[in-house]
Amino acid sequence: MRRSVSIFAITVLAVLICAACPTARADSSKPAAIYKAKCAVCHDHPVGRIPSRSTIKTLPAHEVVYALTFGVMQPQGLGLSVQEIAALATFLTGKSSTPGPQPNPHANMCANSGGPISLDGPQWNGWGRDVENSRFQPDPGFSAADIPKLKVKWVFAYPGPLVGSQPTIVGGRVFVATTTGLVYSLNAQTGCTYWTFQAASEIRSALSVGELHTSTGRIVAVFGADLMKANAYAIDAATGKLIWKTKVDPHPLARITGSPAYYKNRLYVPTSSQEEGFGAMSTYPCCTARGSVVALDASTGKILWTSYPIQQKPKPFKKTSTGVQMYGPAGGSIWSAPTIDTKRHLIYVGTGDSFTDVPTKATDAIVAMDLETGRIKWIFQATKNDNYLFGCNVPGKGICPDPVGPDFDFGSSPLLHTEPDGTQVILAGQKSGIVYELDPENGRLLWKKQVGPGSMGGGVVWAIAANADSAFVPIAYQADSSLTALQISDGATIWHDPAPKGDCSWGKQGCSGAESAAVSVVPGAVFSGAADGHLRAYSTKDGSVLWDFDTAAKTYQAVNGVPAKGGTLGTEGPTIANGIVYVNSGEGRFNGHRGNALIAFSVDGK
Repeated sequence: MRRSVSIFAITVLAVLICAACPTARADSSKPAAIYKAKCAVCHDHPVGRIPSRSTIKTLPAHEVVYALTFGVMQPQGLGLSVQEIAALATFLTGKSSTPGPQPNPHANMCANSGGPISLDGPQWNGWGRDVENSRFQPDPGFSAADIPKLKVKWVFAYPGPLVGSQPTIVGGRVFVATTTGLVYSLNAQTGCTYWTFQAASEIRSALSVGELHTSTGRIVAVFGADLMKANAYAIDAATGKLIWKTKVDPHPLARITGSPAYYKNRLYVPTSSQEEGFGAMSTYPCCTARGSVVALDASTGKILWTSYPIQQKPKPFKKTSTGVQMYGPAGGSIWSAPTIDTKRHLIYVGTGDSFTDVPTKATDAIVAMDLETGRIKWIFQATKNDNYLFGCNVPGKGICPDPVGPDFDFGSSPLLHTEPDGTQVILAGQKSGIVYELDPENGRLLWKKQVGPGSMGGGVVWAIAANADSAFVPIAYQADSSLTALQISDGATIWHDPAPKGDCSWGKQGCSGAESAAVSVVPGAVFSGAADGHLRAYSTKDGSVLWDFDTAAKTYQAVNGVPAKGGTLGTEGPTIANGIVYVNSGEGRFNGHRGNALIAFSVDGK
């Protein structure tokens, strides 16, 4: 999901936009000629979010290489040799394209295989810990009184320029995936490596672990991967061996950013799209991508059903002033993990904005689908006519929709909450800064609360959390970030804590205190990461800070043999199990500072 203003995010999205620019092969291997043939039309005339040459020059060269090879720059990198990509990166940045020391995937291997994996012990499985996406750990293995004593237990260094996916903890193992497509199984106590698996491209989703409903009782780890390929994978959780791989969406710009949900031998995969990045182009026939949920048989990878919140197929509806055919409706990307309602046999998802000005009721919405068939039961649309493409500040310009909306996606997963009396409600946070409570039976609005300012890069971005009676809502608006506790019964504010001013150990550039990362809650405390690299624990009672650790303050010597650097906490939230708090530090994809550290904390570091 693309949500803020980092140079790296702008660059990779803009070069994706350039994939629609002229792509003639350069007649010379010289980087200047390659640049002129492939990207000059965009970067020499930047509009909207397309960065200028001077902006690109501030990037480390190896990040440009990574994005051209593995990331969203792949369309531009196609047909270029390794040498040409390296030369182009050096030409654009003025720096060497050789990255710093990279960890050997086979370094720090565990002394044994770890034995059978149990699904019964302490765990944080998948994105939200449970299928309701509560992000509540009722038995963290420490008390709230112990939290001020949390210290670093071990640090793992990810390969590549950025941290990986949110850690999953099951059976005494940590399952993580990387921006280079490498999946690791680590020992949860020491960080040693049991096995690795290489996927074809970057992985954004958290892994889910479950048992196949077969006579073998095989334990599998499932995830979504492959930028602009939209593949789902199942691998053996004990060995890392591939079981199956399935392409879930044929659209050329489809991707998987949200974490698939695993339930009763089915995998429910959300799909999103990079098509939103083509708004600055006047020649692209936009738009035909629709977000979807795809249900797979977890044993075989067979597609059982596909459900599109936007049920109408895109059709030609108008031409631009230059004669380019436009299509719609489109959009409604599902950026986040689906939520499972086991009582009603439903699945809930939040959708993003519309890419066109063809009306649709399924964007910026919470959508309920039947678990068995994918049939849509109800749709609650929070913001109508939110038509948005990158670079579209002027309605009707190029392929831009008219009107242009505020880009108020639901990037945060819906949260299914059970109150003490057994009543169930859905809580949903939106980038508008509004939290909604809905009736899961029919999507009826029960209450809504404006918690903070909304914006394209602000509001509720990634995830809220809830305990028995309170919801905890992070707001990422740059100038007015905060963490708020709401009473679930009626939406009343229990406490509101403005985020501390950004205190970045790397300096002022890209420094912000924005709280866009997912939050996680334990009895007595809620953990929230900020863009300045600080991970804090707040009292659930009054919002006072119980613990504050600057994850970016120093370079760590990682257990896998190379330095690990922290940075922004911007997307994934901390995961907590068996007395340990795990957090990725350096998610500078969208804002702030990049790093490659997975940090494990425990009481007194023991």
